[in-house]
Amino acid sequence: MEKNVFDDPRITAVGLLVEAHAGLSARFAAQYEEHGLSAVEFEVLMRLARSPGNQLRMTDLAAQTSLSTSGVTRVVDRMERDGLLCRRACPSDRRSSYAVVTPSGLRRLDETLPGHLRIIEQWFTGQLEPEALSAMLDGLRRVRDAVHPGATAGSTDTAPADEPAAPLA
Repeated sequence: MEKNVFDDPRITAVGLLVEAHAGLSARFAAQYEEHGLSAVEFEVLMRLARSPGNQLRMTDLAAQTSLSTSGVTRVVDRMERDGLLCRRACPSDRRSSYAVVTPSGLRRLDETLPGHLRIIEQWFTGQLEPEALSAMLDGLRRVRDAVHPGATAGSTDTAPADEPAAPLA
């Protein structure tokens, strides 16, 4: 009797990952919308808030979000118009600029996070024992690093010491 090639555990693993991502994304999208954010806007705010000085070079932000540089420019333009971010010139490279979270952006993120964390706990991390969660995080990091090596670009750099990390406005 021949084995069914469609029962391959590799196909099952990817299928389960895609299904879990789709289910979580739908729950997150509804919650983001309650706070006037899109999924990509929330991701941009989180990436910046978790970075040194609440900022990233635009090129690093593009690498971390898997958006094109023009895609990041459009998102940052929109978020800048909404007062959630601002741009700051890079003193060491006039071709580069930083995207920086504004106090308004941090407030929006603070308002959004409690519901976001509830969804994560209820539908994701709360479904796993601590050992299983730890093993999954390790595995996901290895896969992420293999398929998306720029995912942490700029996240370990520090803000230039002679400049404010966040705007005063």
